[in-house]
Amino acid sequence: MSGKNGFFELITKNDGTYIKIYEAETGGEPLFYDEISNYLIDKKIYEYDKVAIGRALTIVKDSIEVMLSSTIITSIDEYCKVELSEDRSYAKGRFYPPVNNGHKIMKEDIVGTLVRAGVKYGLDEQVISEFLEERHYCKDYILAKATLPVQGHDATITYHFNTDLTLKPKRNDDGSVDFHQLDMISHCRKNDLIATLTPVDYGKPGIDVCGNVIRPNKVNNRVMRHGNKIRVSEDGLQMYSEVDGHVSLTDGRVFVSDTYEVHADVDASTGDIVYDGNVVIKGNVITGFSVIAKGDIEVNGVVEGAYIEAGGQIVLKRGMQGMNKGILRADGNIITKFLENSEVIAGGYVSTESILHSKVSAKGEIIVGGRRGFVTGGEIRSGTMITVKTAGSQMGTSTLLEVGIDPRILEEFRELEKRLAIMIADKERLSQALILFRKKLSMGAQISEEKKEYLKQVTQNNIMLETQIKEARKRYDDLRIEMDNNSSGTIRISEIVYPGTKLIISNVVHFVREVTHHSRFVRDRADIKVLPL
Repeated sequence: MSGKNGFFELITKNDGTYIKIYEAETGGEPLFYDEISNYLIDKKIYEYDKVAIGRALTIVKDSIEVMLSSTIITSIDEYCKVELSEDRSYAKGRFYPPVNNGHKIMKEDIVGTLVRAGVKYGLDEQVISEFLEERHYCKDYILAKATLPVQGHDATITYHFNTDLTLKPKRNDDGSVDFHQLDMISHCRKNDLIATLTPVDYGKPGIDVCGNVIRPNKVNNRVMRHGNKIRVSEDGLQMYSEVDGHVSLTDGRVFVSDTYEVHADVDASTGDIVYDGNVVIKGNVITGFSVIAKGDIEVNGVVEGAYIEAGGQIVLKRGMQGMNKGILRADGNIITKFLENSEVIAGGYVSTESILHSKVSAKGEIIVGGRRGFVTGGEIRSGTMITVKTAGSQMGTSTLLEVGIDPRILEEFRELEKRLAIMIADKERLSQALILFRKKLSMGAQISEEKKEYLKQVTQNNIMLETQIKEARKRYDDLRIEMDNNSSGTIRISEIVYPGTKLIISNVVHFVREVTHHSRFVRDRADIKVLPL
């Protein structure tokens, strides 16, 4: 159990005023000079022997008495000094003994001191009684406490199906993708529980010792958003499927679909396909037609020069012969047997066995494996990593592999570059027109009302264009900094990379000059380092 803190008291004698210092008991806190000094200042006692007090504090044993001043002070009542914490969560009192027959403090005196300090709430009468019984000095007593707020929590939604679209398909021993076991679609049965909402808890306010309301931390509410073929319980906390099918999550909204299947080719007999859920095509997708789905798209046959767009993933069990006009675009992953003369844009990863003269970009990894695993010609861009067996060709075919920058950021950067050039040229033309008009006006030329209106319009356009240029330049500079600061990204070549292949890692360029085997390329400051696998 802690003993008494070190403390002091003032004593008057015939020859002056003395200070008696008591040593702290075992477990108690020692007395420091500043506490004595602050007390004396509070009591307007300024002339005293500071050196003697300092020396006494260092040598005190049990107690020590030193002369404070030759002046005999009048009586001083027992004293309570009140301090409030910064957040007003408590008020503490520190007590000092009376001097020269001063009055002892009573409960109502303590309460009055607290009120004068601004305390209006949370008085702890038990602690006050504790002091009045023991009267320990130079010790903190928590005389008032706030009622702290009860913190709430955000609403949360638990999805009872797979929402992780980064899972990669199973690969066979030879490196090829096993399309029979992709297992990427979350199937559901009628009346399956697919999502649960834990409601928001806003918490409960508290009150600080000054009587002010303490608000709990802000929390976020959520509701379960969904499409058709879904039933929500009466209390809004459970979500169930109304059909046998599959479930997916897109932009925070749950979709259940029983899937639209095309049992033959997508051609003139079907027309273009637009569907809210997943689409499965048993045949081919013929040149000139398009398939757009909010969910996944799966094609068992070949995609020709068609347009395929998915809010989820695209799976081509054979591949794409794009004829330089075929496009695959997916918010998720793209998995295909081969890509030839095609353009591919993926928000996830791309997995294929060969890429020939195509433009492929992915936010995630690009994997070119399987039996062939080659990239020849075209431009391949990944935000994280490119893994291939063979890059380029013995003929020196121009092939670009680029990693480290999200292709969407790169595309926005290049579009901004073009827009800025056009806007700056337009502004130059407007500025020249304004200079010409002003020159005519300064020479006293008469301008018709029609031309005045035109001048006004040109001036407004010039101001608007200047604002647009300023905003575009800021975004352009932000994107440049983001790209320059990104030094991550790896290119892995498991077999051969041929001369004619250009490698870019976070804006650092490396031209392959000689045949290189089994290598890993990483950025090292302003260079690209070639490392063994």
